[in-house]
Amino acid sequence: MALSIKTDEADALARALAAATNESLTQAVTVALRERLERVRDAQQPTLHAKLTDLAADYAAAQVVIRGHPTRSPGMTPRALLRDR
Repeated sequence: MALSIKTDEADALARALAAATNESLTQAVTVALRERLERVRDAQQPTLHAKLTDLAADYAAAQVVIRGHPTRSPGMTPRALLRDR
């Protein structure tokens, strides 16, 4: 397999990284590309905050029923639900 580095800057960066890490040029480039790809993929994943926000919105929009009692009924609090047990 061939990889063509076409700029002096890319070549210098790859060689500097290989020297700094005591790796071959191939190893340094492989690790750098793997780590960069992982960061890019991670950045594309929804954050925990976004997932929880979506979950909260879905919950708020739903008519949640616990043991036949809609939680949005007037006077229906968590304590009232516990008294029904």
